[in-house]
Amino acid sequence: MSRILANALCGVLFGVGLALAQMIDPNKVLAFLDLAGHWDPSLVLVMGGGAGVTALLFPWVLRRTRPRLEVRFHLPTRRQIDTRLVIGAALFGIGWGLAGYCPGPALVALTLGTAEPWFFVVAMIAGSLACKVWLDGG
Repeated sequence: MSRILANALCGVLFGVGLALAQMIDPNKVLAFLDLAGHWDPSLVLVMGGGAGVTALLFPWVLRRTRPRLEVRFHLPTRRQIDTRLVIGAALFGIGWGLAGYCPGPALVALTLGTAEPWFFVVAMIAGSLACKVWLDGG
């Protein structure tokens, strides 16, 4: 039960952070990505802050033998950059640049009561399922 509660609290904290940083506003995100137009650099601080905190604290967390509420760390083991990774990253970036949403902010934006994030989330789920079927061979 404490693991479920910790996961829920972390999810809520992450969502509040995304909302406070305005990452759930697709216009804000698209303005950040518009380097050749009216570029809004304010999200650099958000992303830099997240990367900085991670760079400082992740090594400290990994000094533990295991996470507090798990039996082991679940970290990626593959180190090579392959075609699937590059294509997936490209599709993610294209989708982010077209819609102004990535998965986390889109899920938080569902709470706003507007239709736009619902369309994105349904398309995201459909795309994920289609990709799984394609990669698994049908």
